[in-house]
Amino acid sequence: MHLAYPAVLSVLLFCTGLYGVLARRNAILVLMSVELMLNAVNLNLVAFDVWLRDALHGGQALTLFTIAIAAAEIGIGLAIVLMVYRNRGTSDIDKLRDTAEGHEPVGATAPAEKAEATA
Repeated sequence: MHLAYPAVLSVLLFCTGLYGVLARRNAILVLMSVELMLNAVNLNLVAFDVWLRDALHGGQALTLFTIAIAAAEIGIGLAIVLMVYRNRGTSDIDKLRDTAEGHEPVGATAPAEKAEATA
């Protein structure tokens, strides 16, 4: 087996995932892009394991650990995204960045001003 074919496919998958992480604004699409990048790494690990004819199959064992980590990452990531969506009403990363701690949206009043306005 030629090593170039899976390596080129892995590079294409990784670049597609990297573009998705950098260009997307939806948190779920960013998580999917991270999964695509992890699958590109898994493809590379298995391809090099087959190419080197490793007797212990270290690349395949490491791929299983990567799959387990990816499953945990997507489970926790989706739980966080769902809680943020329930609390804030959006999963847009730019809008979430604007409401981060220490930044107030435009037109918002301070808590002291709100208390004075209601009194």
